[in-house]
Amino acid sequence: MSCGEPHETDCSEVLDHLYEFLDREMPDGDCAKFEVHFDECSPCLEKYGLEQAVKKLVKRCCGHDDVPSDLRSKVMGRIELIRAGEAVPERELTTETADSPEARTPTTAQE
Repeated sequence: MSCGEPHETDCSEVLDHLYEFLDREMPDGDCAKFEVHFDECSPCLEKYGLEQAVKKLVKRCCGHDDVPSDLRSKVMGRIELIRAGEAVPERELTTETADSPEARTPTTAQE
């Protein structure tokens, strides 16, 4: 989507990082560039408004459970590794899965 007008920050960049903006997970300087873009570009502002409304609806309907802080730290750590282009360690996943009760329970195929 693009409005066809030239902007300092391209529409595709804004839309590619819209959720980071909505979740306040980007540097203040980038947030300011996005706010300027929304002031100039009504299609992107409309998309932002729609996504913001969806996020509020999901929070209202599904946001009653707190996320454990250790889970949030693990997820955010992995996101940062991926953004930095580093390999994500698989060892933690296999260790956690192997230690779970489901991993120790043998399963049988039903015919």
